[in-house]
Amino acid sequence: QVTLAESGGGSVQAGGSLNLSCTGSGYTSVRRLMAWFRQSPGKEREGVAVLSTANTDVTTDYADSVKGRFTITQDINSNTLYLQMNDLKPEDTGTYYCAARQHWYVTQLPMTESPFTYWGQGTQVTVSS
Repeated sequence: QVTLAESGGGSVQAGGSLNLSCTGSGYTSVRRLMAWFRQSPGKEREGVAVLSTANTDVTTDYADSVKGRFTITQDINSNTLYLQMNDLKPEDTGTYYCAARQHWYVTQLPMTESPFTYWGQGTQVTVSS
């Protein structure tokens, strides 16, 4: 059973930065699909960034709204997933969740909820104008 725990959320002004972390435990495979989702008030949860280690190369993808501003990375040794968020905007406000699936061997990089098995509890990000 994999457990995920997010940290690093907070309140910042527009243009500021935050670095979210998601520490995982219980993994039994290094072939993983991992992602960050967010849910803003009154909206459905949406995929923000995704990372795959299905192959020896790490591959990533981003929602159009965050491309050029957010960067998803991982430290496989500590089982930690990161989301570096720069040039934050008020519309980035929401609860950010990390998600993971093990034994991922395909090249796709989905940012929908259905492929993911494990979820964290979320960390709040608030961006003021």
